[in-house]
Amino acid sequence: MEADYIVVGAGSAGCVIANRLSADPKKRVVLLEAGGRDTNPWIHIPVGYFKTMHNPSVDWCYRTEPDPGLNGRSIDWPRGKVLGGSSSLNGLLYVRGQPEDYDRWRQMGNAGWGWNDVLPLFKRAENNERGADEFHGDDGPLSVSNMRIQRPICDAWVAAAQAAGYPFNPDYNGKEQEGVGYFQLTTRKGRRCSAAVAYLKPIRERSNFQIITRALVSRVLLDGKKITGVAYRDASGAERIVTARREVILSGGAINSPQILMLSGIGDPEKLTQNGVTPVHSLKGVGQNLQDHLQARLVYKCNEPTLNDEVRTLWNQARIALKYALFRAGPMTMAASLATGFFKTRPDVATPDIQFHVQPWSADSPGEGVHPFSAFTMSVCQLRPESRGEIMLNGPDPQTYPKIHPRYLSTEADCNTIVDGVRIARRIAEHAPLSSKISSAFRPDQSLELDDFKGTLDWARSNSVSIYHPTGTCKMGTDDQAVVDASLRVRGVEGLRVADCSIMPEIVSGNTNAPAIMIGEKASDLILADARLAS
Repeated sequence: MEADYIVVGAGSAGCVIANRLSADPKKRVVLLEAGGRDTNPWIHIPVGYFKTMHNPSVDWCYRTEPDPGLNGRSIDWPRGKVLGGSSSLNGLLYVRGQPEDYDRWRQMGNAGWGWNDVLPLFKRAENNERGADEFHGDDGPLSVSNMRIQRPICDAWVAAAQAAGYPFNPDYNGKEQEGVGYFQLTTRKGRRCSAAVAYLKPIRERSNFQIITRALVSRVLLDGKKITGVAYRDASGAERIVTARREVILSGGAINSPQILMLSGIGDPEKLTQNGVTPVHSLKGVGQNLQDHLQARLVYKCNEPTLNDEVRTLWNQARIALKYALFRAGPMTMAASLATGFFKTRPDVATPDIQFHVQPWSADSPGEGVHPFSAFTMSVCQLRPESRGEIMLNGPDPQTYPKIHPRYLSTEADCNTIVDGVRIARRIAEHAPLSSKISSAFRPDQSLELDDFKGTLDWARSNSVSIYHPTGTCKMGTDDQAVVDASLRVRGVEGLRVADCSIMPEIVSGNTNAPAIMIGEKASDLILADARLAS
């Protein structure tokens, strides 16, 4: 099999790239996805993440190595293994990050990645139900919608945050991010708008475009320093080859893209040899620079019903399902969170450094069911952690999961910020009208003193979990740890690019799905521009 372009990974960025490159009927594009098609009905129901996360039919079900920063715990890292990738099972929250994030990328030597460069790409991708303006688009493939559900406990939290001194912000993706408000979602008429729905579904009949699912890419193929194609294992386990006439684009995400590079002999030669892989090209930054958002989840019991109560009986569950079936409304349209806030922990911080996700329910984890009492959750995460982890090979077999070492809370600043975030959350809970709705603190309980730094940090280490935003492992830049240049070309290799969240030199200040889609749009422009120059 031959193609002009081979895209590896049908996730948030890969779907975009496949769409844009195959728009030219003269160019053949093959999209390889390790998972299956997005036929599971729970993928398309917004609240379906309760059913898809930790489900091995659509989730890689990764786990980290025991992490010293988490008191030796291993934690779950869900990643989408299906058309749409993680956009098919994420929390549907549409967040771009701060303009300063992208200006910082540009200042690190990545020309063309400043805020003024990427804003048009965000707008091009977006179909926002609020309409087009200076910051938003309304005719792109990706539908962005307002919440279809409100709950009094979340409204009370928004009001309490304002009473605590934080301003209301109706659009955290607009002029500025700072403030408190409500999330927008990647939904369309009450259904999930994944990258596969937005970018693949409309083009599946293109004669020059082919999607191959259940295709586990084992390595890229090189002739010297030039990429000639990829090898993958099909559903039967047989090895197949696809030859690339022009380029291979890795869009496997922050875990799979560096894994494929290392399995191909591209990485730190010493580490590759230790894992039974023959080094082909030395790039010591592959798998390094791993960053993630770590969330501390505070749970408060309430003296009035929350969503925990609404879903407790089979009768109520049936009513909720009927409301969704008839009107595409109600709790089944709910994203992972309703309310949000972007705040500064200290006056000397230039831009918000923590983010809140507020849910009108509580649970130990999605998929395990809600708690058997009335409660809500305040999650707080540090937006720009200093801690850096690593993705490591675990042998030469592509079916063996790599080792994930996040190294959370390994710097003083990260420890201070998560403690400050927990303290801010607890202070908001003391303000009306939220305070009157709380019966007791459940996690952490009321025995933890607000000014107890050591105790709060230890609680965070023992209870915090990932908010599932791994980034940075194929860093874009100009230093000796950079894996790709500003055009996303793998340094020193011809015909190979990486385009997904792994290229972020620094994690964005917010959720990562919208930036991943923007990266796909940017990569498409870069690839097409190079093709025009070569013709």
